[in-house]
Amino acid sequence: MRDEKLVKLIKISLLSVMAFLLMYIELPIPIFPDFLKIDISDLPALLGAFALGPIAGVIIEFFKNILHGMLAGKTAFVGELANFLVGGCLVLVSGYIYKAKKSKGGAVIALLIGTIVMSVFAGLLNYFVVLPLYEKVLGFPVDVVVGLGTKINHNITDLNSFIIFSIIPFNILKGIAVSAVTLGLYKRVSPLLHKEHMDRKYRNTEQNS
Repeated sequence: MRDEKLVKLIKISLLSVMAFLLMYIELPIPIFPDFLKIDISDLPALLGAFALGPIAGVIIEFFKNILHGMLAGKTAFVGELANFLVGGCLVLVSGYIYKAKKSKGGAVIALLIGTIVMSVFAGLLNYFVVLPLYEKVLGFPVDVVVGLGTKINHNITDLNSFIIFSIIPFNILKGIAVSAVTLGLYKRVSPLLHKEHMDRKYRNTEQNS
C-alpha cells in the first residue's frame, strides 16, 4: 500500500512539472486581448484526473501554479490563483464524470460538461474576484482591462460585456483545445499511468491460476 501511494505521488509530481513547463507555451488569439493566451497546461492534470482520480488532477493543478508563482510569477499569485481555480474546476468536473462512466463517450461528455462549467465559473470568478484583485493588488484598473477588450471587440463596453464577449468565449475555446488534445493522447499514455495497477492485476491472476 505504501509503495502504491509513493508511485502515485511520483506520477502526480511528474505531471505537475510537465504542466508547469507547458505554461510557458502560450498562443495569442487575435480576437481576444493580448493578456488572454491559450496554453494546454491543463492537459497533464486532465490525464492525471482520468487515470488517478479527480482529486489527483486538482493536486496537479495546485502544484503547477505553486511552481509557476515561485519561479516565474509576475502577478503576486493572483494569476496563479485564477489559473488554479479555473483549471481545477475543469479537472474536477471532468474527472468525476469520467470516473462514473469510463469510456470514450464518457470522456467526451465529461470534457464537454467540464468546459461549459469551467467557462461559466471563469466568468463569475473574473467578475467578482480576479479582476478586482488585479486592481487592488497590482494597481491594474478594471476600466483598463475593459478598454483592452473594446479595442478588439466594439461590443465590449463595460465589465459585463467584457465577461460575456472575452472571458467566457476564451475559456470555451481553451477548453475545446485542451479537451481535443486530451482525447487524442489519453489512450496512448493511459497504459503508462496505469502500469503498476495492471502489473498487480496480472500478478494476482497468476497467483489465483
